Amino acid sequence: MSLKGKTLFVTGASRGIGLAIALRAARDGANVAIAAKTDAPHPKLSGTIHTAAKEIEAAGGKALPLVVDVRSDDAVKDAIDKTAAAFGGIDIVVNNASAIQVTPVAQTDMRRFDLMHAINTRGTFMVSKFALPYLEHAANPHILMLSPPLDMQEKWFAGRTAYAIAKFGMSLVVLGLAGETRGKIGVNALWPRTTIATAAVRNLLGGDAMMRASRTPDILADAAYAIFGKPAKSFTGRFLIDDTFLAGEGVSDFDKYRVDPAQPLAPDFFVPDDMPPPKAVSLQAVS
Repeated sequence: MSLKGKTLFVTGASRGIGLAIALRAARDGANVAIAAKTDAPHPKLSGTIHTAAKEIEAAGGKALPLVVDVRSDDAVKDAIDKTAAAFGGIDIVVNNASAIQVTPVAQTDMRRFDLMHAINTRGTFMVSKFALPYLEHAANPHILMLSPPLDMQEKWFAGRTAYAIAKFGMSLVVLGLAGETRGKIGVNALWPRTTIATAAVRNLLGGDAMMRASRTPDILADAAYAIFGKPAKSFTGRFLIDDTFLAGEGVSDFDKYRVDPAQPLAPDFFVPDDMPPPKAVSLQAVS
């Protein structure tokens, strides 16, 4: 399987998970539209759409950096149209852009609630909607959401209700859109079992200590790459956990994804109790 010549539209691809997915595809010679807001260097966040473009092209792909606020209808539609015009179509959409604030209801500012809903749920819905006319003409089209399995338990909402609503909203788009496009487009969700070493984890969820207890974005990039190779007509409507899915694809070495093997891995939110780690995979520190 190769993504050579395939075109990906990836939101939030200037850094972190989105960039890792883009780079994995670029190694095959894929075309990547980098749809993100960061046009100029940010004091707390590494990477811009332009630095990402350089990395993608250095990896062997073709890049199209686009300044896109996924809350804007016009910006999203224009970016998708520009991508299709530049590369002759769109084969894969990755809805990765997300906003996070982990606070209980009483401490959540409504502007933050609106931001998370607009980027996570509404942005995912809109990007998918505007990409559909192009995906319908692709040979093996996929839409992938970086969102969790639909596990409706109090423990996932209490203390982070606004964020949980916004992330599960992305997964509800998977549920509905997979049904609407079944037999034509593969629409799936991918979620990490552990925290992933990203700026959000460092800045909002625990600093450098949490980063050391995380896996690298490469685990999600490898899982996404494997998903894109599946037949879209039949592989759809799935809610996948990264290591379980990769283990089913024959991956056995998961320690390579640890930031610090000497640290136990920190479990992520929203991983259902009935989806345990694959056999021989431990979240404990590697001795």
